[in-house]
Amino acid sequence: MQTDLSSPRRGLYPEIDSYASGMMPTGGIHQIYWEASGNPRGKPMLVLHGGPGGATNPGMRRYFDPSKWNIFMFDQRGCGHSTPNAVLEDNDTWKLIEDIERLREKAGVDKWTVFGGSWGSTLALAYAITHPERVEGLILRGIFLLTPPELHWFYQHGASEIYPDAWERFLAPIPPAERGDLMGAYCKRLMGEDVGERRRCAVAWSSWEGETVSAQGPGSRPDKFADPDFAVAFARIENWYFTNKGFLEDPNWIVNSVDRIRHIPAWIVQGRFDVVTPMSGAWSLHRAWPEARFEVIGDAGHASTEPGIIDGLVRATDAAAGL
Repeated sequence: MQTDLSSPRRGLYPEIDSYASGMMPTGGIHQIYWEASGNPRGKPMLVLHGGPGGATNPGMRRYFDPSKWNIFMFDQRGCGHSTPNAVLEDNDTWKLIEDIERLREKAGVDKWTVFGGSWGSTLALAYAITHPERVEGLILRGIFLLTPPELHWFYQHGASEIYPDAWERFLAPIPPAERGDLMGAYCKRLMGEDVGERRRCAVAWSSWEGETVSAQGPGSRPDKFADPDFAVAFARIENWYFTNKGFLEDPNWIVNSVDRIRHIPAWIVQGRFDVVTPMSGAWSLHRAWPEARFEVIGDAGHASTEPGIIDGLVRATDAAAGL
């Protein structure tokens, strides 16, 4: 269904601090930063950030009633406060799912609701399909199924037609002769030994996403996307996952596996004008999984901070708290 744009909209809950945090060993080179906030005796909620490589931030706690939810977040391998930074070794979708299970066991949680947007929706779905017995509910935004058409749309041709000004800046570091495979051309530079070129390309890759994330356009780009220290981890990890097709078994693995999660209560919130993860992916998931509540925000793009997206997600977390 499409939201009635004339209806009053919910806002975020007040800012809160975490009540616990730490570093979780993985048994390998990676150390994972985690934190917990809200009510220690509340319903468990796992929050998965986007990217991959995007990291958590305190604003992500505000989509949940802090009196009802016990909110767990972590920085995925190679980004945020997790160490080592921007490292791709032992960094794939299945390792992240292992980290989620490791955190669940550490937290003493039997089942939790899982919240994720963009790449966070991909990881949430992959985790739920792999461990459906551990998921009480799913709240998803900006559905990303990590299929070749979605990647081609955003990194080769499609979104480029809507944001040609931002696209020119994305193309700039790549010679014309290499522009037939932009993910591959960026991969060569992001993984290369030239630190200056790596940082320049990382900022260009990251800024392309930052300039298209909101329906308001390039002028609304969050500052972090142009920060080289953020951009290097973000761009390297995204490119690594995307050139490896998300390490999924086949391009349609998520949709083809919906039967494993069909019984789980779920809410899907999708911006009509989402350019980063276009609505075609969310629609494919909706057609395969009509039992999930599906809400289209008619005046929103991809960003979780757009008013209509905030409204849809907060209403969803409040509903899930009553399960």
